[in-house]
Amino acid sequence: MPDPKLPSIPTLQDIRDAASQIDGVLIRTPFLPAPRLSRLTGAEVHVKYENLQVTSSFKERGALVKLLSLSPEERRRGVVAMSAGNHAQAVAYHAQRLGIPATIVMPKTTPFVKVEATRDFGARVVVEGETLAICQALAGAIADETGAVWVHPYDDPHVIRGQGTVALEMFEDGPPLDCLLVPVGGGGLIGGIAIATKALAPQTEIIGVETELYPSMRAALDGVEGVCGGNSLAEGIAVKNVGTLTLEIARRFVDDVVLVPEAAIERAVNAYLTLQKTMAEGAGAAGLAAMLDNPRHFRGRRVGLVLCGGNIDPRLAASIMVRDLARSERIIAVRVIIPDQPGVLADIAATIGTCGGNILEVFHHRNLLTVPAKGASVDVTIETHGPEHAGEIVTALATRGYTVERMAPP
Repeated sequence: MPDPKLPSIPTLQDIRDAASQIDGVLIRTPFLPAPRLSRLTGAEVHVKYENLQVTSSFKERGALVKLLSLSPEERRRGVVAMSAGNHAQAVAYHAQRLGIPATIVMPKTTPFVKVEATRDFGARVVVEGETLAICQALAGAIADETGAVWVHPYDDPHVIRGQGTVALEMFEDGPPLDCLLVPVGGGGLIGGIAIATKALAPQTEIIGVETELYPSMRAALDGVEGVCGGNSLAEGIAVKNVGTLTLEIARRFVDDVVLVPEAAIERAVNAYLTLQKTMAEGAGAAGLAAMLDNPRHFRGRRVGLVLCGGNIDPRLAASIMVRDLARSERIIAVRVIIPDQPGVLADIAATIGTCGGNILEVFHHRNLLTVPAKGASVDVTIETHGPEHAGEIVTALATRGYTVERMAPP
């Protein structure tokens, strides 16, 4: 029996009405085949690029639909929201467009760039509290004190029907899908998508994806308490509590929710960067991470991925790319023990160059206790063509009489 205290679950018509409201206002993001990801996974992959919205996230859909639902009096009183990132920017951006005063509460741990981006959209930003729970309580207090309307990031029928417009566009613009993979935080995105999908294409499997560190929806569906915590690359879905309404929708319309390790999320972010030449934050790459973590389930199937956000720190993106180069041995680090004599460094450089390696960094040590008193060591970071080429370079150095030790990647 449905809970009489719950708001009504949005219908397909509700989602279609939301699509009419945002038509011509939001970007209709492309839904395109991804041949290189298809080769990587063994499936036929199509990607919905929600990272191309103005604030680089799907969150604009639900935020705009919610704001458009407000009465003139509610608009005058303004809105308040709590978020550490994408929801904050979406509410701030569209509130500014519509002339609605907005207050956004963000935790102290929020990256400075996200705080400034939210301020740049005209919102009053309150940075307070160490956790989202504290921020939510503060936002609730502000709403009570000022009369501002609370804009929940996911557990709201208007937000859910706005997020469901993603699925409408996917089925209008692309081929029939065997499976649709959706990142899950609080459940608003998968809730809207699942409602629309099961109405339009009930045979399409809807799979939610959470990080192993925050298995909130999976635990709620299983009726157990989820153990959540840790520093996740997918901070956008690192949510400890799912919504009451979104949980009920998941029970009715979602086929499965799977958990992915952080390593798979990192690989997926890198694949989007290097293969698709597009920015994906950790949460945005979760669907692809599920395919990389369990390729058998998806091989040979037509799969839709929602790249739900692209707000990743550029330094983190660069680090992920370098880490993948090291993982695939296209960058290696070696320590070479050498006699402390003139010309030795030149010989090492010449040997590496003759083999076709490219030297990226060199550190010369004379005072390490592991090195003979009349010797030295050289740490060299080298760009290679892959594992076989890396082995050839190490062998060539050893053949020249040097003691060579492979080091952990830089």
